[in-house]
Amino acid sequence: MSTASLRADIRRLREGRPSPRHGVAEECAEFARTLGIVPDPWQAKLLDSSSARVLLNCSRQSGKSTMASVLALHKALVAPGSLILILAPAERQAKELFSKVVLSYRTPGHHVIPTASYTKLGMELSNGSRIEALPGTEKTVRGFSGVDLLIVDEAARVADELYYAVRPMLAVSGGRLLMLSTPFGKRGVFYQEWSGGSAWERYTVTAEECPRIPPEFLEEERKTLGPWWFAQEYECRFMDTLDQVFATEVIHRAITDEVAPLFGGA
Repeated sequence: MSTASLRADIRRLREGRPSPRHGVAEECAEFARTLGIVPDPWQAKLLDSSSARVLLNCSRQSGKSTMASVLALHKALVAPGSLILILAPAERQAKELFSKVVLSYRTPGHHVIPTASYTKLGMELSNGSRIEALPGTEKTVRGFSGVDLLIVDEAARVADELYYAVRPMLAVSGGRLLMLSTPFGKRGVFYQEWSGGSAWERYTVTAEECPRIPPEFLEEERKTLGPWWFAQEYECRFMDTLDQVFATEVIHRAITDEVAPLFGGA
């Protein structure tokens, strides 16, 4: 037994909580390690977090979707009857994240709870937990309720109406909402929540902070993509759109309560 597992057992006994189900590690960071994943410091913090609202503003290839898949699988295994939804702008993107869940589930020793049913975009475990991956349109999600974990991948590219349609799914269940993305301009709900939303736990992870991305590759990308695209894709910066006439900061500075609008309401 690892030191982390021993500490988790001692904490569990002190708090009077039940034993891990079917031998699955109760602490999510420890569960990741049993999958052969050695979490980066920010990943370990995320996996051990209990925050109900989490925003991940992360570089490409930083490991954000892998962490989301670990959280989804762990929830399904240790909390019987859980409903986990994975949303993305397109079916291909939702399927890609779900495939990472399946890959972890098939790791030797981790399919201790057998599947009751399985499709290309979802699975149900024999303990009653379900993981469903859906393309991000309002029409595909309105039939779901009582969601325990809602994961929105590529959140910067998800339509605003989808975001407003899925939030009520957490009202009764008190479920968790995880939004992960690389920035896509100063627009949309991901940018709005990142820049002004309350009650969010926020993570920023640039490519330089990811030990698996070689500096030589980043230098090549900087030269190839140019400063605008590199800043967005690898430095987690919310950039003005390329066709924007005035910078967002200029627009904000031009707005003041001291001047009455020319065409105000009655």
